[in-house]
Amino acid sequence: MREANWLTNTQEEDKSVIERTDVRFMPAEKAPLLSLPRRITGAGAALKLSYVCTKASAPPSAPPARARCRGSAAASGNGGGGAAMVRITEDLVRRRAEHNNCEIFSLEEISLHQQEIEKLEYLDKWCRDLKILYLQNNLIPKIENVSKLKKLEYLNVALNNIERIENLEGCEELKKLDLTANFIGELSSIESLKHNIHLKELFLAGNPCTEFEGYRPFVVATLHQLKYLDSKEIERSERIKALQNYPEVKQKIREQEQVYLLKRAREKEEAQRRMQERKDKKQKQMKSKLGFDSPDSLQEKENHQAEGDGEQETCRTVEDDEEDRRFWEEPTPYTPESRLETHRYIEEKRRAKDNIRESKKSEKPPWTLVTAEGKVLNVNVPKLHFSLKDDEENNQFILELAVYRYLDTSLLDVDVQPTYIRVLVKEKPFQFVLPEEVKPDSSSAKRSQTTGHLVVTMPKAKEIILAKQKLSASIKHSDCNTLQKNARRSGKVEKLEVDPSKYSFPDVTKIIQEKERTGQGPIKLHPERITEVKKSCVDFENDKDVPPLI
Repeated sequence: MREANWLTNTQEEDKSVIERTDVRFMPAEKAPLLSLPRRITGAGAALKLSYVCTKASAPPSAPPARARCRGSAAASGNGGGGAAMVRITEDLVRRRAEHNNCEIFSLEEISLHQQEIEKLEYLDKWCRDLKILYLQNNLIPKIENVSKLKKLEYLNVALNNIERIENLEGCEELKKLDLTANFIGELSSIESLKHNIHLKELFLAGNPCTEFEGYRPFVVATLHQLKYLDSKEIERSERIKALQNYPEVKQKIREQEQVYLLKRAREKEEAQRRMQERKDKKQKQMKSKLGFDSPDSLQEKENHQAEGDGEQETCRTVEDDEEDRRFWEEPTPYTPESRLETHRYIEEKRRAKDNIRESKKSEKPPWTLVTAEGKVLNVNVPKLHFSLKDDEENNQFILELAVYRYLDTSLLDVDVQPTYIRVLVKEKPFQFVLPEEVKPDSSSAKRSQTTGHLVVTMPKAKEIILAKQKLSASIKHSDCNTLQKNARRSGKVEKLEVDPSKYSFPDVTKIIQEKERTGQGPIKLHPERITEVKKSCVDFENDKDVPPLI
């Protein structure tokens, strides 16, 4: 497993017995509260253990535990989205500026942590008003392109690959700088922070420079404006003592820096050599896979492939596990190069798994809709409810398919054949065999505006004369008996009619003669005129003095 090489000379002898710890990354303010294993001591040891993978205490027979570097963005499944390299883009900054309505020109705070960023750029041009900038847990090797952020007060670049403090002179309002768990070995580079007169807090825990003898006195004597170093307050007596011994401490720091720089040069050469070896090994594997083999061996490979792909997948899995085992068991110093190598290895494995998953999806066999004998099957892959109605009056079939209400119509494809209908819903087939042949050219498909269901109307191929048409044609040539039967069936009551010429009855309705009343308009305006029929009597006299009987 990956092992840190930051231990002192006395600790390097016992580094094989370091026990695995689950101490996680915590803010620098809480770092002193962490409990340390007994075999590791020294300033910043707790933070180092958080980011360094140590050996597992598993027995030799058991499979090795795959430890990960907890602090590295390469090993953690973070928000980077699995990309090999992420640059700071305008789209990324706008997505991280949701709290400011995605406006970047007036942005005062932004968090770009765990994005696997490998270069710090563009922020000094897009976000001039930044006050707080979070860039922890990335792969940034150098502090750059921040000198124009005049209002910047807090910069957090913890857990990166930074080896030197530089390019911060232009941040005039900088008050807090967090460089926890980086690779700063040039401690004298902190002299560039003398121009940041408002700097009050500095965090360097977890860096190689903290192992130097005289580290804290040198920093306290160099930066007079500091009030807190690694979460510990700088007292006045401590500063006076550091200033008294400053020349001697500075000389020691210079000597230790030179030793560290030589060591870093060797580590870089070793990393380049290891990377070249790995590249050559990979090329050999590719050549052996692709090919420079004899035709007989190629024929054997094809035969093996025809026999079964399951064995090949098993062998591939075993090979990958063996490669993982070798990679994680290889002792490697914790350097910026090894951190990048780990990140790229994990990304390569993740990309290979994604490719295998996509190839499996693409190799999925198609659905069987028609058998080899030509028989059409009923298929309902989208699992939708449906109903088929036989409309005899209009001589047609009506299929109602319960398509999702808010599904876009462009995702539907309807294919009507004489004996069956096929509907593709988001490329998933629904197929139904019809009981009779239909006319595909006269069929129509519509969507319901309320339910969103798909309604397909399919006229039948055979023309059928309805019963109503036969009935209307037969009525013209039917006799009275047929009419009576039809009337009885319809439920209507027939009345008998009598011919008055055949029978003679007295007219009882005209026994008493009625007075004829004629009038026009309202009664008041036009009084009724009464006309009486005069009786044919000789002795009748009309006496005006006598009132009428009626």
